[in-house]
Amino acid sequence: MSSLNVNGRQYTIDADPGTPILWALRDTLGMTGTKFGCGAALCGACTVHLDGQATRSCITPVSAAEGRKITTIEAVTDGSDPVGAAVHAAWVKHDVAQCGYCQSGQIMSATGFLKSLPRGKQPTAAEIDSAMAGNICRCGTYVRIRAAVADAAKTLA
Repeated sequence: MSSLNVNGRQYTIDADPGTPILWALRDTLGMTGTKFGCGAALCGACTVHLDGQATRSCITPVSAAEGRKITTIEAVTDGSDPVGAAVHAAWVKHDVAQCGYCQSGQIMSATGFLKSLPRGKQPTAAEIDSAMAGNICRCGTYVRIRAAVADAAKTLA
């Protein structure tokens, strides 16, 4: 049995301690917003926040999350998180999504990045690119992703 704090709620699940967080979220808790992409932490589709840090859930075991806070795309885009709301609005404004598969991971990385910045700091294009480099978009919407992250940062200033 493992105890997980997901989106502010405590869950007890029957999972092997080595089970990746991704599968605990999707298969056990029914939170399917976090996507499976590569299974090797290379694409970013599975990104969640673990104690506020963007983390690849496909390779992070449940045992590493016990006693810590997991935040998923469901909580970041529900309107209660001001940074998540700014990022989500910028995503829509800049028409970022095409196929949409990578978007939950992209948004999780973007919100983690923006939360890590000093209040009011406007990131450069290079800083945004560096922060988002671990997220792959097969549709190639990187220019729009960069614009949306920059726009969200301005909204939060």
